[in-house]
Amino acid sequence: MAQEFLEETPTATAGQALRAYGSQVRASQTEQQILQYLPLVHRIVSQVVSYLHPPLSREDLVSAGTIGLVKAAHDYDPSKDAEFKTYAYIRIRGAVIDELRQWSFAPPSLSKQFEQVQEAGARLLEEKGKPPTDEELADAVQMPLEKLYQLLETARARHFLSIHGIDDEAPALGECLADSGEPEPSHRLEREELVEQLAKAIQNLPKKQRRVIVLYYQRELTMKQIAEVLDVTESRVCQLHAAALFALSTALRGWKAGGDA
Repeated sequence: MAQEFLEETPTATAGQALRAYGSQVRASQTEQQILQYLPLVHRIVSQVVSYLHPPLSREDLVSAGTIGLVKAAHDYDPSKDAEFKTYAYIRIRGAVIDELRQWSFAPPSLSKQFEQVQEAGARLLEEKGKPPTDEELADAVQMPLEKLYQLLETARARHFLSIHGIDDEAPALGECLADSGEPEPSHRLEREELVEQLAKAIQNLPKKQRRVIVLYYQRELTMKQIAEVLDVTESRVCQLHAAALFALSTALRGWKAGGDA
């Protein structure tokens, strides 16, 4: 079809016609990719929707993720980039998390309390050699257990962002738990060491917290689906997730501090 079109076109404009035809083809392919991977936007948003705080809404995250998908489709270069699905996933997730990062998740009034809990968690980890239980942590900071859960829930998004590698200092937790392919040589040793330490930290988690982490990051289930698997309420899953992220971030922070020493 392209050849027939060119044969009927004056030589002087053949190059222009070819470029126009090529642009139409690329535009069509881009539109098809966007339509094909729109469900991926909703799947990624479903994984992080429990971190939403007003006035941010699910629609805001879907909009941000869709923009990330559109940019991925336009910027994708098959000669340089990985498979489009992988490339799109990274761009969509990045756009969704960037949207989350624009909002403050923990009121300043709670920062001091949270710092005290972090210090207590690090101290107990050093003394016991494993993350403290929720009850031990609450007792150490002289705080009712329910209030501790509320504090961890409020700060959970902070852990979510840092433990997903958004601080640009480490691979994402989900990438470490899942098979994401061979890493770049320059990052292989760092990744292997991080995965080893992360695996140890996960094994030290209480059973239900460990299951939540695996189901959420490796199996990519939503909080609602995990609640059905564990036969608990969705709010309880959020509590377990918050406590698990706190324990993991405390353990990995201690490992990093020891490595920097």
